Amino acid sequence: MQRRRDPVERAEERRAGGSMDLYDISTWEPRSIPDLLAYTLYTAVSYGFRAIVLLIAVAITLSLLVSPAAIILEDPFIGLFFALSVVPAGLLAAYIWYADITTSEPLPLLVATFLLGVLFATFAAVVNSLSQAALGIGSGVLFFYLIVGPIEETVKLLAVQVFAYRSTSFNAVIDGAVYGAVAGLGFAAIENAIYIGRVVGEADPEAGVFVTAGGIATVRALAGPGHVIYSAIAGYYLGLAKFNRDYFWPIVLKGLLVAAFVHGTYNVTVGIVPDILTGFLPLGYGLAFVSYVVLYDLTFGYYLYRKLARYRRTYQTVTSDADGMRPELTEFEPPQR
Repeated sequence: MQRRRDPVERAEERRAGGSMDLYDISTWEPRSIPDLLAYTLYTAVSYGFRAIVLLIAVAITLSLLVSPAAIILEDPFIGLFFALSVVPAGLLAAYIWYADITTSEPLPLLVATFLLGVLFATFAAVVNSLSQAALGIGSGVLFFYLIVGPIEETVKLLAVQVFAYRSTSFNAVIDGAVYGAVAGLGFAAIENAIYIGRVVGEADPEAGVFVTAGGIATVRALAGPGHVIYSAIAGYYLGLAKFNRDYFWPIVLKGLLVAAFVHGTYNVTVGIVPDILTGFLPLGYGLAFVSYVVLYDLTFGYYLYRKLARYRRTYQTVTSDADGMRPELTEFEPPQR
């Protein structure tokens, strides 16, 4: 978006030469000692606030990971279940990265976004718990739609906004989906670790630790792709908003509303629909649960896929028309990197 200019600056640009110094009239940059002091203080406060927020997030994250870490130290083989639980979400995030036809996103920025997704997930856990206690809302419909969905999707979007969004590498709408997916992967990773650690830690030794770990890891592996899908949707709209500044907040809000609604609907229905399925179909609860989660993720994964595919087709069309030499690609061919 072009910087807005004062009438003096606009008139000066139209003059022949346009070399008049407009400092402190209609333009400004830090020159004097007071300028430099103000600029330095602002920068210190801005980065200091971010540093404080990150330090708090790190402290909360470490406290939540004490139990999973203790379990892995006691039996390192359990760590395999932690790793396997994020494989489906990781593969989905990798596909969304692959679908970015514009340019490859830098690995350091992807890693930073993943780690921020991990750290900011802890804020969601704290806010969810405090809201549940303060409002007296149990794990029902209102709690999932008004608290869990909006809070979790907001913190994942913040994980994108802190660094990736501000980077020059974030230079296409589709980049928002890529970074959103990576933030969702980070969120899913720590959520899986906390859930698996809690269940294994409370398990009856006679039931078999590996059986318990395998069961909860399977459940969390099914839940993980959802986080990637929801935050990729919100991230796509964040990317769209970046290039439509006049409607920035309505676009961001639309993405959050869609992601939060899909997220909340999953949480509300996943404990109900499998029971209904077992009453109408010859299915055990486990198969009904897996079938419903997979079908739900496929439904909204397809919604996301259509957005990415439409962007890819349009990009291919306009770039081909622009240079007259770019080969036609199908939706399934690899992006030019």
